[in-house]
Amino acid sequence: MVQACVRVLGAAMLVLAAQSTAFADLTAFIGATDDPGTRATRGLAVGAGLIIIGFEFEYAHAGGDDENEPACLVPNDDCKPSLTTGMGNVLLQTPRGLGPFQVYGTVGAGIYRERYRATDETDTSFGTNVGGGVKIDLAGPLRLRLDYRVFRLTGDTDNKTPKRFYAGANLAF
Repeated sequence: MVQACVRVLGAAMLVLAAQSTAFADLTAFIGATDDPGTRATRGLAVGAGLIIIGFEFEYAHAGGDDENEPACLVPNDDCKPSLTTGMGNVLLQTPRGLGPFQVYGTVGAGIYRERYRATDETDTSFGTNVGGGVKIDLAGPLRLRLDYRVFRLTGDTDNKTPKRFYAGANLAF
């Protein structure tokens, strides 16, 4: 029994003592959110990861119509709101160095704010997202990141499941 405990403890110490390289990356992106109708989206993501598990924080903003848009001038306005999200995500990804592609799946949660600029109505609440994508090596630490997400928004929002696709410049360090 003591010998088995010593072996397990020794194995655990070897695993903990082994050096595993942590990677970090920064992505600036542009894309489109479908909510309904397509709106331009801009954002920034910063993350870190070990070999196959990563973590990131992402901020994104999809613009909405303003009070001068024709749809907003009609009674019972049909304006599109802006959508701002701040999400913390966990990524399950292929290890780096296995070719020029790093494929990943992601799930996350955070807050969002939907705002109708014409009437200054806002809804701030909790949301989740699930998605995936690929990071493609270009030159040195520069990579192209393609990402698709489906959001699930709670609260008093008009669209509970907006979708977003983006392309971004990703810098790995």
